[in-house]
Amino acid sequence: MYICPVCKKKLNRVGNSWKCSNGHSFDIARKGHVNLLTTAKHNPKTAGDNADMVKARTEFLDKGYYLPLAEKLREVAGNVLQGEKSPVIIDSGCGEGFYTAELSKLENARIYGIDISKHAIAHCMTRVHLAGITNCQFAAASSFDLPFAGDSADAIISVFAPVCNDEYARVLKKGGTLIVVSPSPRHLFELKAAVYDMPYENKPNDYHLDKFNKGTDTVFEYKALLSSQKDIFDLFMMTPYFYKTSEEGMARLRSLDTIEVTCGFVIQVFLSR
Repeated sequence: MYICPVCKKKLNRVGNSWKCSNGHSFDIARKGHVNLLTTAKHNPKTAGDNADMVKARTEFLDKGYYLPLAEKLREVAGNVLQGEKSPVIIDSGCGEGFYTAELSKLENARIYGIDISKHAIAHCMTRVHLAGITNCQFAAASSFDLPFAGDSADAIISVFAPVCNDEYARVLKKGGTLIVVSPSPRHLFELKAAVYDMPYENKPNDYHLDKFNKGTDTVFEYKALLSSQKDIFDLFMMTPYFYKTSEEGMARLRSLDTIEVTCGFVIQVFLSR
């Protein structure tokens, strides 16, 4: 599946490295992942979420608040991949692997997770090793420069991550499936109401996917009770609001010990032309 991020030739595993015919070589880390970010486009040491952000997201997700979404995503993916004997799935922008691990439960699936953060990818390996998952591979890479051969994937999953029309169309087989998860209008509205004087609903995302045919839209919502100040703050760190909230708003946030929020998601299915 992997191609060289420098010359786009096929990568082959040789010992503890991935190598192409042009001599470019990428060492496999001790945990088993590989860094396929190129310094020409990204600084592999600083790209994406840092270790503290990954830790906060991991601790929040592992408490199960978003487990219903992970299970629903697996259900949707399973339905669209019915009939595929050994589907290849790319989790693009996989973060620390919470949804990837759930997707790995699909029968005979081969899963490839990529994220721009080396810290997130390292944690993905920890997650699958602890769970005994053997059908997942992970690489540090960009959604806008996927390290995969053309026409090689049956499905690409993007959960709260950047979406790339051209790269996804290149890598997916004809008729392959792209599943995009984004916030519904009321997602975390109660949390925003506690922090902002004038909370607003989320606007729908337009990904300009002109190389895909539109499939189904599913709105999936439920309530979750956040039972500690730490859980509330960890969730807030996962949102874009964290970076644009005033000190006054952050003080309001830190005063909360519990809050019930709407967890709302739009699951969109697109088909590659």
